[in-house]
Amino acid sequence: MKASPSVTDLLGTIEIGQGNLASIGAFAQDRLGGRAKRAFLVSNRKVFGLYGQTVEASLQKAGFSTATGLIGDGERFKTLASAEKVLAAMAAARIERTDVVISLGGGVVGDLGGFAAAIYLRGIKHIQLPTTLLAMIDSSVGGKTGVNASFGKNTIGAFHPAAGVFADVDCLKTLPEREIVAGACEMVKHAAMSGKGLLKRTKACFSDRKSLFSGENLAALVRENIAFKAKIVDQDPFEDVKRTDGRSRKILNFGHTLAHALEKATNYRYFRHGEAVGYGILYAAELSKKLAICDKQDVELLYDVLHSVGVLPSLAGIEPQKVFETFQFDKKNISGSLQMILLRGIGRPEIISGDQISSKTIFSTLEAFLKLQK
Repeated sequence: MKASPSVTDLLGTIEIGQGNLASIGAFAQDRLGGRAKRAFLVSNRKVFGLYGQTVEASLQKAGFSTATGLIGDGERFKTLASAEKVLAAMAAARIERTDVVISLGGGVVGDLGGFAAAIYLRGIKHIQLPTTLLAMIDSSVGGKTGVNASFGKNTIGAFHPAAGVFADVDCLKTLPEREIVAGACEMVKHAAMSGKGLLKRTKACFSDRKSLFSGENLAALVRENIAFKAKIVDQDPFEDVKRTDGRSRKILNFGHTLAHALEKATNYRYFRHGEAVGYGILYAAELSKKLAICDKQDVELLYDVLHSVGVLPSLAGIEPQKVFETFQFDKKNISGSLQMILLRGIGRPEIISGDQISSKTIFSTLEAFLKLQK
């Protein structure tokens, strides 16, 4: 087993290892201080089939009794109805205030499991055990939990920081190609805000796909991404609505304005979240170039790195007007105005209020972008 030093921030301990899944029980006891007696696992059937036995055995060895609630696999199952089923299963398992919810899976499982933990008995402990690349470097870190609704993605939720995040990068070996690409797109998002150094390391890691899981390169990149996000979250844990500086937590929404709109416009059935973010990054870069705040060379660099991490689904058949209308439901709307996360260059994110950009410019750039990607 190769385990990295833990990264500590306001969320608790984050442990990134390679081949360390069987030590989750000891990690959970350490994070919970011995008070929890029951561990409730939230997962889906596929992931639980791969890792559930190992995780349950480790937890039981550490003194926990275990119970499980399985949800459907995919974004369309991240709903209040699914959350209610999980809550009912938690009640049937007699989960108490001192017990813990452990989310074993990708971002959907982590968001829904965290949300259930946040509202059950007015809040119990939660541990994230992410098994996808996107969840490891993004959704498991930061304390945002929630579910989707008919009126928008992640519009029902709560801030509920995890008591710990435990990741085994060996779990990524079982992922289909699309899930790897989706997580890599989120890495490109972080790198675009961090600087050209991380962007180049991201391209180098994914350009040689045959050796992606050999050595420590991927694990090191995961740690670097987590450290970047943890640093942003640490100084703005609840995403202060008044902040508009370049280190506000809002910058982590770079690429998400179009991403959420694409997901909603296709009923959450066509895109992996990270794939939609990939397109969102490029659209935000094109809009930045249109407003003459970002150089053409930086935009071309983002295209180059994104193309190196994999192929995104076609945008053929996506109607610009339908996507544009979805922007009004975006959770980044404040005082009736959409806040756009744009770039003044690689490593220089900027938050610009939507009322500073004409609707005509936003729509015409969107229309041209969707046509270019077909």
